[in-house]
Amino acid sequence: MQDHHAGRDFLKLADFTPAEIATFVDAAAELKRRRQVGERFEPLAGKTVALLFEKPSTRTRVSFQAGIAQLGGQSFFLRPDELQLSRGEPIKDTARIIDRYCEALVIRTFGQEIVEEFGRWMEHPVVNALTNETHPCQGLCDLLTIREKKGTWKGLKVCHLGDIWNVCHSLMMGSAMTGMDFYAGRPAGYDPDPEQVEIAQLWARANGTKIVYTQSLEEAITDADVVYANTWHSMATENREQRMVDWRPYQVNEQVLALAKPDAIFMHCLPGYRGEEMTEEVIEGSRSVVWDQGENRMHTEKAILALTMEAGLADELVLRPSLSSQG
Repeated sequence: MQDHHAGRDFLKLADFTPAEIATFVDAAAELKRRRQVGERFEPLAGKTVALLFEKPSTRTRVSFQAGIAQLGGQSFFLRPDELQLSRGEPIKDTARIIDRYCEALVIRTFGQEIVEEFGRWMEHPVVNALTNETHPCQGLCDLLTIREKKGTWKGLKVCHLGDIWNVCHSLMMGSAMTGMDFYAGRPAGYDPDPEQVEIAQLWARANGTKIVYTQSLEEAITDADVVYANTWHSMATENREQRMVDWRPYQVNEQVLALAKPDAIFMHCLPGYRGEEMTEEVIEGSRSVVWDQGENRMHTEKAILALTMEAGLADELVLRPSLSSQG
């Protein structure tokens, strides 16, 4: 297998081909299997990863630090208020120095342009752990979870109900690239980034699938294979009170979930707000795969770091190339 991942940044899903995305997912599945059977695999031994988080985090920070340790590497957390960036040092100066000290940088920040600039000035891989526009690590995790539970991607219908924000954009992109129809139910005035939609539509047309943003809850969720709830008030959004009013009709409860296919799965990237975007009965119900999904964040992040930081690992980790052809 030709390795197209080594040395590259992981800034958004659209930077990769569908085959390359499938390789990340295959590698994550193999890393998960090895973890479950207690097999040690430490390709990052002797390597250091810096974590720069300008936004709050539970799952992303813990999963990256745990995953790096499982791969034999070391990580350390950089507090933005303790860096010279907070005093006006240019990103290009900070980036080039971190590049001399560490073998990778994981960054969780605001604008996509920030991670792009770090990537421009660093030779070692830069991993986007979330921006306002995209959340590619979550997108990859979602693809792994869907394939685990459904056995394939092709032909599935994904329904997203929640803020049109970074997770929605990455789920849309991942769906389009892997042959799934993507429907997002949302109130009037909550629209996706046109540039993100334009790129995703190219992949959707190539795969013969649909991208639909609709105000109709019924259109979005009817016969869905995957129902994905998300918060109504993301970290960088305002007007929380108005959002609670606007999004209330889009809550995922037992009656709404019944409109999806009988074997539909329920997903949520977390943090989740019971009584808002979903009910307690849904997130704790038999269709919920939220906790497996949360675990998969760690395994997909391990795959991102392993494949971008070490050449040749795709050959070792993707033991069953036929997995890529499933979707």
